[in-house]
Amino acid sequence: MSTSSILENGPGALAERMGIKLTELTPERVVGSMPVDGNTQPYGLLHGGASCVLAETLGSVAAVLHGYTVDRPLALGVDISATHHKAVREGTVTGVATPAHRGRGVATYEIVITDEAGDRVCTARLTCLLRSAG
Repeated sequence: MSTSSILENGPGALAERMGIKLTELTPERVVGSMPVDGNTQPYGLLHGGASCVLAETLGSVAAVLHGYTVDRPLALGVDISATHHKAVREGTVTGVATPAHRGRGVATYEIVITDEAGDRVCTARLTCLLRSAG
């Protein structure tokens, strides 16, 4: 899955259902946004699991893009953790994935999710194994 393939095909069925849109795609930085509406828990707040889906989507795409540079473009998420800092009831949240470690076999990304005011909503960390496509 190259950058052009990701742009053409989108980030996957779950991300599509949740309204995730990718806006920047490089191995060093992947940015995407997601509406709060439709991704809430029963109290009307952004669901923590939705934040994790956004984080895993952005981190996985970044890991795939890095994987192409080391001939291992298959990224498999093996660990995700998230700290939820602030509740959000409306608008759009934006996530930015940046590398904490990029090796030949493992890539780890920090994903910071903010609300429209720029306040931090969630901090997540995703680790992916990198495998060859064949």
